[in-house]
Amino acid sequence: MLMGLLYTFLTFLICFILVCAVKLIYLGLLSLKKPPEPEKKPEPEKKPEPVYYIVERKRTKKKYSNPQEFEFKK
Repeated sequence: MLMGLLYTFLTFLICFILVCAVKLIYLGLLSLKKPPEPEKKPEPEKKPEPVYYIVERKRTKKKYSNPQEFEFKK
């Protein structure tokens, strides 16, 4: 029983190390093919442009109707 667990653990460990090594080799080969990107200088922040709102005046009524009376139920 103990030997089976040991073999399983060792098999997992070897496979894990192999997969990580293959991935690292692949990434290394990709980085060799691509030229390094030049560092970009940060552009100075532009001041935001002012925002203008169009405001319309509310038209007032010249004649008002009589006030309404509300009755509430008690």
